[in-house]
Amino acid sequence: MRDLEQPPLPRVLVVGVGSIGGTIACHLSDADPSPVASVLGHSSNAAIVSAITEQGYRLKGMDGHQQVPGRATSTIAEDEPPFDFVVLATQPPQVEAAARSALPWLAEDGMMIVLQNGLCEDRVAQIAGPNRVAGAVVGWGASTVEPGFYERTSEGGFTLGRMDGQEDPRLRTLATLLERVGPVDLTDNLAGARWSKLALNCAVSTLGTIGGDTLGRLMRYLVIRRLALHLMTETVAVAKAEGVQLRKIAGTLDLDWLVLSDAERRSVIGSPSLLAKHSVLLAVGARYRRLRSSMLSAIERGREPAVDFLNGEVVSRGLHHGIPTPVSAAAQDMVHQIARGEATSGMHSVRQLATRVGLQVAGFKGE
Repeated sequence: MRDLEQPPLPRVLVVGVGSIGGTIACHLSDADPSPVASVLGHSSNAAIVSAITEQGYRLKGMDGHQQVPGRATSTIAEDEPPFDFVVLATQPPQVEAAARSALPWLAEDGMMIVLQNGLCEDRVAQIAGPNRVAGAVVGWGASTVEPGFYERTSEGGFTLGRMDGQEDPRLRTLATLLERVGPVDLTDNLAGARWSKLALNCAVSTLGTIGGDTLGRLMRYLVIRRLALHLMTETVAVAKAEGVQLRKIAGTLDLDWLVLSDAERRSVIGSPSLLAKHSVLLAVGARYRRLRSSMLSAIERGREPAVDFLNGEVVSRGLHHGIPTPVSAAAQDMVHQIARGEATSGMHSVRQLATRVGLQVAGFKGE
């Protein structure tokens, strides 16, 4: 009896080898036995391509350092064989251009994997087709030390699925690959996971940009936590109007419970329930204390911030459903002011935002 032939190992293209994409490419390149036939990193940054080509992928992980040979390019060769999986790891403002540039090298039965925060799967589906798009919510953090050198800043894994909730055998293959990086939760409710992460990012990433500091330091401020609760509350309200069933973040953070009641929105003196919600945010700040907003880093590099893909989604969809989102709109505008150089990051800008939306906090006069 002839042995059954093993399916060929998949080929993977990682578009955007910054902190997240570079960490993933490093883990896939280092795996032994290798779960892939080839990993190619793509970046428009010549310094990143040069560093990876000369030194490989370098990663400072939670359990030590590793350095592995790697392939990277700024221009994919015309005779490059097709890829089974294209991992889109750019910032959200670049995701559509990244998808278009990689499409010619996507295998006919291949998939594009959307890693971006926000709701980018719909945008990529318009380019590659809905049956060729999956999404993975990233539940861990990383930063770039220098081109080609990455640091894993927190543990965690992925929530993986299709936005339409359909089962797909390609997802199981992809899950096997991503498990080299962290645990993978295959879900039929990716939309719920996406919106839950969106609610968190609309608070954490946006306030991190406005406040200009790490999450651990910022969450110590009462006004930051109160603004975060308002931003998450608005996002959850819009998600409900969209018919989305939210998922707990990391299995524990319940957005449905965190939202402010009408009484809590008006409260100046904290109620027991409001104090409990502040305690949860303090715990989030402690767990991800080293996290620094990627939007803030983008602005510092002269790039477009992703706020329109975060708070901007909430504002536009809230308008469609007739749901007021005043804090989200003001926060979105404040980030754009910072990006244009009309304002600077720091607690002074947080105070301006709080005053602008009429936020009252006990013991807080402009702060």
